[in-house]
Amino acid sequence: MRIPIAVRLFLSTFVLTAVMVFSVDFSVGREADHPVVRRVVELVACLCAAAIVAWIFGRALAWRIGRIKSFADHVLDAADDAPLPDEGEETAALNTSLNRMGSRIRELVERLSLESARRDAILSSMAEGVLAVNRQLQVVFCNRALLNALGLRLTVHEGMPVQDLIRDPGFLDMISEVLATGEPATSKLQLPGKEISVFEAYAAALAMPPDRGALLILHDITGLERLERIRRDFVANVSHELRTPLTAIRGYAETLLDGALEDMDNNRHFVEIIQAHAIRLNNIASDLLTLSDLESGRTEAESGSIAVDDAVNTAYLTVEAEAKIRGVRLVRGEATRLRVNGHALRLEQALVNLLDNAVKFNREGGEARIETALNAEGQVLVSVSDTGSGIPSDDLPRIFERFYRVDKARSRAVGGTGLGLSIVKHVVERMGGTIKVDSRLGRGSTFTILLPPG
Repeated sequence: MRIPIAVRLFLSTFVLTAVMVFSVDFSVGREADHPVVRRVVELVACLCAAAIVAWIFGRALAWRIGRIKSFADHVLDAADDAPLPDEGEETAALNTSLNRMGSRIRELVERLSLESARRDAILSSMAEGVLAVNRQLQVVFCNRALLNALGLRLTVHEGMPVQDLIRDPGFLDMISEVLATGEPATSKLQLPGKEISVFEAYAAALAMPPDRGALLILHDITGLERLERIRRDFVANVSHELRTPLTAIRGYAETLLDGALEDMDNNRHFVEIIQAHAIRLNNIASDLLTLSDLESGRTEAESGSIAVDDAVNTAYLTVEAEAKIRGVRLVRGEATRLRVNGHALRLEQALVNLLDNAVKFNREGGEARIETALNAEGQVLVSVSDTGSGIPSDDLPRIFERFYRVDKARSRAVGGTGLGLSIVKHVVERMGGTIKVDSRLGRGSTFTILLPPG
């Protein structure tokens, strides 16, 4: 058992005082006898002297130890960084060491805090989702990008089971494999959120004393996958669209060369078919060049303020003959004298495409209407409506894709290239506007263009 320092100081002082007193008393005692009372008084005096000296030194030492303890308790407090004073030879060296240690600890903690803040700022601002888990598959860190990508609105706290965050078996298997082997792993995952999203996942071992954890990075490639699908569809559709007229041209050309040139009853008809398919090929090539030009982002040389009514009149006159042939009544709204910024020929091309579709995909005796107005938000509104068969709701999200057709057989029969609506969308977006469609089966469709005023 350790004896408290105050007791040891008291006993040391008492022994020293007693030795001094009794040594003097014994030397005197050989010369003369002293009564016992005096011995008792001397002993009491020794005790009192020892107690007083022990108390004085104990209090001083306890006060200094208290200051050292307070300094140690508040060594990391930014508001209490005053050094310990050198208050005596007994604790001067200790105070100096503590001051040096305190400064180094503060510097180290500040550096770690700064690095931690930088790390959290970087991970939180990353577009990729970042998730760190420990050996027990509990969340250590999760940034906002991961929650947004998964469409989650819950609050993630440290120690939360990762199964409560993502329940995908492939995801959990990849993390378990990394924790077991310590080797990095990559995988492509489809995780449910607001809609099915595709992620490229990379997982690696993470040093996390006393055991190993795992760090997972999720890169959302849903958009890239969609673009890749559109590219594949585009290549397939272009090949199909070109192959059909080319096959017809080749077939009729071979028929003519095999002797049909001498067939006066059919040779002209064959040549007319070849011409029609050649025109179709030319239209496809022209529309593809238009799309390429629109997607390039080049500034139109002739862009400026244009009158919407002039573009509407041009589209009306262009489609008027086709409407009469098909028995569709063409209606034009009142003039509004509105102006927008853009390229006049591009706007006319977009309106011609919309109005031409409203005529071609209408019923005989139906109506196609084009109107302009200024809405409550001050935007220029151009609407093209028809009384045709309408568009199924499942097809509405894709009608602006290149070569996408709702009714493939009818679209080719009326001579469409499948690029008209895609061109319209690109023209409108280049002018800073938006386009939307409202359609009901059996009642027709309405395409509405909203453009900023010029």
